[in-house]
Amino acid sequence: MNLTFGVSTWLWTSPFTTDTTDLFAKIKAMGYDTVEIPVEYPELIDGQSVRKALDEHGLKAVVCGAFGPTRDLTNEDTAVHQACFDYIEQCFKLCNAWDAPFLAGPMYSAVGKARMIPTEQRKAEWELAVKNLYTVCQMAQQHGLHIALESLNRFESDLVNTTEDLVRMIHDINHPAAGILLDGFHMSIEEPNLEKAIVLAGDKLIHVQVAENYRGTPGTGQFRWDDFKRGLEKVNYSGCISIESFTPEIKELAGAVCIWRHLAGNQDAFASDGLAFLKRLLIK
Repeated sequence: MNLTFGVSTWLWTSPFTTDTTDLFAKIKAMGYDTVEIPVEYPELIDGQSVRKALDEHGLKAVVCGAFGPTRDLTNEDTAVHQACFDYIEQCFKLCNAWDAPFLAGPMYSAVGKARMIPTEQRKAEWELAVKNLYTVCQMAQQHGLHIALESLNRFESDLVNTTEDLVRMIHDINHPAAGILLDGFHMSIEEPNLEKAIVLAGDKLIHVQVAENYRGTPGTGQFRWDDFKRGLEKVNYSGCISIESFTPEIKELAGAVCIWRHLAGNQDAFASDGLAFLKRLLIK
């Protein structure tokens, strides 16, 4: 496997702004190759200034979208769809500015949309997501990009929870720009077998995020890293392994992901200890 390692700036702060590039020197010094940039508000980000900071510190970028109720491709209101398309277009432009090959995230629906609804309604929302994501894939293709769709656990989505769901959605979208992001935290809740899930994703897997089963520092919990490693080896994954977690100090984001306590002694230790574990695990 030809792997690189990244960390999300969400580990320290939210939202990402041009000034968040102050973290880049520390991220590089820890030994990371890549910084994962969550784009919550594109208007707060000067793409060229961020590009300059990436180049200065020798970091690559992964770009992740943030999808709340105003960016929901399964909403009944087509105006909401258009707002989401406009936001995604801005994200694609940032991907191009930073030489990031894809936009990642659960862009099929709003995060936190988890309801008990009739089968027919769920089917209709699935079809709406597929239709709108085909449009997103066409947009991505025009920018020379892919999208990396992410499954979320049952408490954050009622539409796509497993790799099997993702594979079915990509089959239904039927566009070459559609790829897969697997997040170990969500997988630890939803997947009976991590290795089989990764193998099912196969060559559609273009990004991987990790944290412990409790969303803490990799290597400190109950996540089945042995199964995870075997799955990556079987598909010969060559891409980024990125740590994604959050700080309870950023109240709005912490509330959205239900993190009520510190998950490590401090966030810098979370990042450095997690990277050291991943390198011991995955680099021979």
